[in-house]
Amino acid sequence: RRCFSSVSSEIHSPSSASLGDCRRQNCGIPTDWKLSELRCFRALCCKGPPPPRPEYDLVCIGLTGSGKTSLLSQLCSESPENIVSTTGADNIRKYWSRYYQGSQGVIFVLDSASSEDDLETARNELHSALQHPQLCTLPFLILANHQDKPAARSVQEIKKYFELEPLARGKRWILKPCSLDDMEAVKDSFSLLINLLEERDFEPSRM
Repeated sequence: RRCFSSVSSEIHSPSSASLGDCRRQNCGIPTDWKLSELRCFRALCCKGPPPPRPEYDLVCIGLTGSGKTSLLSQLCSESPENIVSTTGADNIRKYWSRYYQGSQGVIFVLDSASSEDDLETARNELHSALQHPQLCTLPFLILANHQDKPAARSVQEIKKYFELEPLARGKRWILKPCSLDDMEAVKDSFSLLINLLEERDFEPSRM
C-alpha cells in the first residue's frame, strides 16, 4: 500500500483542502455547489498560496503478473532497473484484507491478456473486494493492464465478463485500459480517481 499526494507530483489537481479553505473564508459559497463550481470560484475568489495537496491512502491489489509493481513504480518515476517482480503473492492473497484498514480508495490491476482461468480468478477477487465491508463504500480504479499485448481484451469485454454494471451499481468505480507504453493514460486514470476522492471529501455529512 502506498500513500500518494494527489498520486503523483506530475498530476495536478486542486486539493480538497484548498476548496475547504475557500469555504472557511466566508466567501458565501452555496453548500450545494458541485466540485467543479467550487474550483472555479476559488480561482476567482481566494488569494494567497495554495495549501499542500492532501495525501490519500490507497490500497493496490491484483493477481501476480497483473503489473501492479511496474505501473506504480513508473507512476512514481522510479527507475525501471529497480523494478523487481513480486513473488509469492498468490500465497498471501487470503491475507489481503489485513491491508484494507484505513484505505480511502482502491486500485485493482488485472491482466487483460491473461488466461481464462486467471481472468476468472481476478473476477472473483474483484467481486470479493467490491463487497468487502472495509472497501465497499470506497472509490475503485480498475486498470485493465497489458493492453499492448495481442491477446488483450477490450474494456467492454472486461466490463461484461466481470459483470461490473450489475455488481457495482451505486458504487463509485472507474474502468480504464492501460499499459506501460502509455503512462499518460495511466496518469489520466489516476486523476479521475483523485476527483472521486475529492468529491467524497466534500459529501455533506448525513445524520
